[in-house]
Amino acid sequence: MKSQLLYYCLIAPISRLPYWMIYGVSNVLYVVLYQWIGYRKKVVRKNIERVFADQTPAWRLQLERDFYRHFCDLICETVKQFHISQSDAEQRMKHLNTAVFAPFAQKGQSVIIAGGHMGNWELWGVSAALAIPHEIIGVYKRLSDPFFDQKLRSSRGKWGTKLVATKEIAQYLKDHVNDLKATVLAIDQSPANPQKAYWTSFLGQETASYFGPEKLAQEWNMPIVYGHIVKTKRGHYETTYELVCEDPQQMGYGQIIELLNQKLEADILAHPHLWLWSHKRWKHQKPMA
Repeated sequence: MKSQLLYYCLIAPISRLPYWMIYGVSNVLYVVLYQWIGYRKKVVRKNIERVFADQTPAWRLQLERDFYRHFCDLICETVKQFHISQSDAEQRMKHLNTAVFAPFAQKGQSVIIAGGHMGNWELWGVSAALAIPHEIIGVYKRLSDPFFDQKLRSSRGKWGTKLVATKEIAQYLKDHVNDLKATVLAIDQSPANPQKAYWTSFLGQETASYFGPEKLAQEWNMPIVYGHIVKTKRGHYETTYELVCEDPQQMGYGQIIELLNQKLEADILAHPHLWLWSHKRWKHQKPMA
């Protein structure tokens, strides 16, 4: 009941506001989350300090502020997304170099799309099906609240994107082996079990990475495309697609993970405020050999 009240009394009305009012809400939210509450400020500050230890305190503080401004925009844009029009979605998220998918679509070969929590990945999720010839299969962690889980699935799926829970993706791929699909995987989440993770250096930190993208690509012979997301101006984004690996079964152990991490690392260093610094990316320590 609380979920329904929150949605229908707050989220739904805000989602119907015009964008100029949405960003007014975002400006207020910045003051509340960052200056008053300090939402996850310790996590954000610690992450920035460990990655950019060579920068001045003033530089790191400015990045922190820029991140929170973008983060508040992201929250409000995600709320707006519940009632976004198709024309707004196509205008506000441009998909560039989608031609990389054409050769695989023509021969009926499925692919993996990999990326990180950069820019507005939620807007990417709802608009990708409008631009890419493959069916978009988003691998996600099911929400504990059934009402909001259904709302998320409905919002992202309004133009064709389908969400499949992490624990169900292996079986889904087996059941839909002949479907033309693009399986979407985030590569910057922290694995639940560090013992099973692939360990690498990421942003100068010893980091546990999910091995899933490499494992699925090699098991099902799916080429990997990486999506670079940038923010061109407030409320507007571009995703540029790059073919990273055409023949994954010819790659050695860890090579695909390393390539993907390098792409994301370069994007973060180029546009650091667009990454999700509030995530506890380095909560695990590498197990002893």
